[in-house]
Amino acid sequence: MNAWNAATSADFRGPLDVTRAATAVLDARGLVIGWSAAARKLLGYAPEEIIGRPIGTFLPDAADATAAAGTTQPSPAEMVNIETRTARHADGHRLAVAITMCPLADTLPAAPRGPARVMVATALDDLRYWESRQAMLHGLATQSPVGLAIYDEALRLTWFNTSYGREIGLPLRQLIGKRADELYPGEFVTEGYPHTLHTVMGHVLATGEPFLDLHFVGEQPTDPGTKHVWSCSYYRLQDPDGRVLGVCEDSFDITDRYQAQRRLNLLVEAGRRIGTTLDMVGTAREVTAVAVPDFAATVTVDLLRSVLEGGDPEPGEAGMPELVRVAARSRDDSPDRPPLPPYPVVYQRGTLPYRSLSSGGLIRTERAIVVPLRAGGTLMGLVTFDRGDSSSVFDGGEIDLADELVIRAAVSIDNARRFAREHAAALTLQRNLLPQRLPPQSAVDMAYRYLPSDDRAGVGGDWFDVIGLSGTRVGLVVGDVVGHGLQAAATMGRLRTTVRALARMDLAPDELLSRLDDLVGQTPEERAAGAVVEPAPDDVATGVTCLYAVYDPVSRHCTTARAGHPPPVLVTPGGEVSFPDLPAGPPLGLGGLPFESWETELPAGSLLALFTDGLLRGRDRDVDSGLALLGEVLRENHRPLEELCDRAVAQLLPSGAAPDDAALLLVRTRELDARQVAAWELPAEPAAVSTARELATRQLAEWGLAELSYATELAVSELVTNAVRHASGPVHLRLLRDLALVTEVSDTGHTSPHLRYAASDDEGGRGLFIVAQLVQRWGTRYTPFGKTIWTEQAFPLHYPGAPRPVG
Repeated sequence: MNAWNAATSADFRGPLDVTRAATAVLDARGLVIGWSAAARKLLGYAPEEIIGRPIGTFLPDAADATAAAGTTQPSPAEMVNIETRTARHADGHRLAVAITMCPLADTLPAAPRGPARVMVATALDDLRYWESRQAMLHGLATQSPVGLAIYDEALRLTWFNTSYGREIGLPLRQLIGKRADELYPGEFVTEGYPHTLHTVMGHVLATGEPFLDLHFVGEQPTDPGTKHVWSCSYYRLQDPDGRVLGVCEDSFDITDRYQAQRRLNLLVEAGRRIGTTLDMVGTAREVTAVAVPDFAATVTVDLLRSVLEGGDPEPGEAGMPELVRVAARSRDDSPDRPPLPPYPVVYQRGTLPYRSLSSGGLIRTERAIVVPLRAGGTLMGLVTFDRGDSSSVFDGGEIDLADELVIRAAVSIDNARRFAREHAAALTLQRNLLPQRLPPQSAVDMAYRYLPSDDRAGVGGDWFDVIGLSGTRVGLVVGDVVGHGLQAAATMGRLRTTVRALARMDLAPDELLSRLDDLVGQTPEERAAGAVVEPAPDDVATGVTCLYAVYDPVSRHCTTARAGHPPPVLVTPGGEVSFPDLPAGPPLGLGGLPFESWETELPAGSLLALFTDGLLRGRDRDVDSGLALLGEVLRENHRPLEELCDRAVAQLLPSGAAPDDAALLLVRTRELDARQVAAWELPAEPAAVSTARELATRQLAEWGLAELSYATELAVSELVTNAVRHASGPVHLRLLRDLALVTEVSDTGHTSPHLRYAASDDEGGRGLFIVAQLVQRWGTRYTPFGKTIWTEQAFPLHYPGAPRPVG
């Protein structure tokens, strides 16, 4: 071994080793007779300066002790004793040293000038440093919690420390020569590294590349059946010449830390995956997907039937709630196994779930936990975690983890329950607010479809309506309230009611939208102060669109106005599709901006499609594309309306649901037969009253409605008299034989007659009151040129009814 190797090896023997320490040879009288180079380096004396001089020259307090020791035989304890002294350097300064005196065995007291002792000295700081290193090595070998083991070049065990021995449970002498994988069966789970002990250690031995912090999972020999996790590091051992000696392994049991991290990861995963949908069954299935197989072998979720139906938790018969199994998952299930549909479950007395239901608390065994699903202290169901025949048991930390998982699931399920209840209420409200059945109209044939949005978005505020108006006309309306849920449905109901009320006033489409815009734009304070009679929406200011159209089957005129709503699609009887360029108008609620009407004449048999934008929009389609697709479907105008509705929905909403509500109203126009209409123009003079009575009576006779002559004569007489009296210009009389007998008197005045009770001394005011008693309905509608007062009378019971209009 060369000098460097010798010095390195001496380091393991300490700074008082004679090969490196300051050494002096003393005779029996304590005189220096030998001096090493290390002594000169430590104390500064050259050999010629110190040889022959007493030890007290450089070690004053050791002179007397050395003299006394020279006359007696030292004991074994004295031969290895290390003392701390203060030495004097050649330049005069003092330094602390550690010394030991070693007597020479063959020295005789009779030879005072011969060598008697060897003094070995070193700086005290060097000794303390070496001692701390030795203490560290001793601690690693006997007290360190890190297990240390050394394997030779054949990867067989040659040494291990106390901690390693405790884990093995056997003395070193019984295990020397064994391979690592014979001691610890298991594998590494760190990604990107070999999985077996032999492969890892072989790689370190061959390449010298250390492996640090590899996670090894296996069973401890002293604790069979329980999985442990160790953090292991491996590095190659070699001597100062570079010769490979073997591999050193250090390992530390991190099972508790690993389990804590795994639980934390599971909670993070639960936060990410549980509660992604407002669906109770879906949330329950998410719980099972998170917990299997990392936490349990089997997980089941049972919900109270009342909770599953969206109601409040209710006890069942005999105080035990009725449960429904909504989710179940096992580690043996294939990933593509479809989920089982919910089914009822009943637990027998004495089972863990039964005990949990009875006590209301968590029940557990070593391999099963039943945790109640609670929200606000109210029981909603049970979650059962089972490890089956697994050797691992649920410890305290895992019980807390199961409780935390169930708490998170309970919050999500309760939110889903509340949403389901609100969604069901909103859907019920919306369906009740929408027309359940549209009454037949003489003016048009019609078909409609309404598709509520999917469960994720919730119920919206789309609506449509067909309103019978005076003079056999019909009002067509479609609208959309931005938003979803109960508020949107309630707002839609208020708007639909408002539109029907305004439509019954026979307002023109642009005027109706202006009135509606005023109501929507009012503040809650204005409405609370009683500024309007009709309730107005509370949650919208600019989020309502509407389209209103009026079609007259006598003149075949259609007048339309819109407020921010998509225009209709118009298809001629021959199949020509057009998209009328209606004045857009602002959404309702902005206020201050006018609405304009668009008027056209429609041939009988024309198809008019009114819809909301939910029908056109798609996740991968814009409104223009949807409008073009709808036009292609409606081009086949010869098909029945119900079939066209189905084809439009199938093409535009193939999945049957949309992110927003979708409404579609199809109407095919009709024309009233000329034989059902009789009209006359009369001069505004008193003689016109009797002429009007005669004309009406004669026409009723032709139609076979003579039984209605008395009431009709009285109505015609009163209405024509009022027109002659209060208006100027010609008076028009028109009779319509439709689903009822309609009598209309038009003039150029804009004053409306009012029904009132005449006093006993009044000369007039009783005529309109009498008319109102004889007819079913009466009213007034205004035109740009005057007004029309109309009445309706039901046909006699034996009358076959009015013929259907020609199309």
